[in-house]
Amino acid sequence: MNTTASAIHTSPLEISSVTFPASDGYLLTGTCYTPPQVKAQLLVACATGVPQAFYRRFAEYMSQYQYQVLCFDYRGVAKSAPKRLKGFQMSYLDWGKLDLAGAIAYFKRDQMPLFMVGHSYGGQALGLAPNHAQVTALYCFGTGAGWHGYMPLKEKIKVQFVWNLIFPPMVALAGYLPWSKLNMGADLPLGVYQEWRKWCKNPTYFFGDPAQQTLFECYAQVKTPIYAASSLDDDWALPNSRYAFMQHYCNASVKMINLSPQQFGLSQIGHMGYFRQGAEKIWDQVAATFAPYLPSDANTEASISK
Repeated sequence: MNTTASAIHTSPLEISSVTFPASDGYLLTGTCYTPPQVKAQLLVACATGVPQAFYRRFAEYMSQYQYQVLCFDYRGVAKSAPKRLKGFQMSYLDWGKLDLAGAIAYFKRDQMPLFMVGHSYGGQALGLAPNHAQVTALYCFGTGAGWHGYMPLKEKIKVQFVWNLIFPPMVALAGYLPWSKLNMGADLPLGVYQEWRKWCKNPTYFFGDPAQQTLFECYAQVKTPIYAASSLDDDWALPNSRYAFMQHYCNASVKMINLSPQQFGLSQIGHMGYFRQGAEKIWDQVAATFAPYLPSDANTEASISK
């Protein structure tokens, strides 16, 4: 039995821009990828400062498995950003508590499984969303605690240099993090930058913040099955960093998955390669992981026999 998307007949795909409210009413912009036949839904939760457009190739590929896919930008980022980012007030946690929660509420169809793929912050966000129980299963890539102490020496020095010498003057001048000027990602609101920087100084990330102790209970409530994958060349989410965060999903079934570039015929994966062209075999692994959660008739329909 073969379930690779390359073996599935490619049908016309409807791609549409959508606007929907976060749980506090803030309007978010996303893109919905709808195949002619839909067996399940798949919500993509982005990494910090990574626009939804980066996940287009992944979304199109997964639609061949008859997933309706929604990618969206968090508030303050790319198509969901205000016209003026300076003075825009928000918390880094809003992306999970309000934006992801809004996406789940908007996208979820009754009687149809809703899966989620999270990249980096996207894997952290599920525990922040009050309606996390609506998600059938989560597969996340490169989700870790963000602390430089978990990184190899070279990356550790680089990260410290950027956090302490490059970013502060840029933020002081702009009033937000003009990340795009370094070709590192989309510009970020001041609140996101400030909290992200603070929490990355702690081995337990935001769980070590005295002001965020309620998060322990939030994450303990999650019972959604989680598959936490990271590549062994991903310096931001090596196994010790991944465990430091994932341990807080203490009542969920969490499977840790180590990937290597060689396993998929790639020269490197790093922190961003999970979703780049050439990663199709990784995406097939995601589909194979979700397959047992599908209704039996949908599972049979989507499987292609060679």
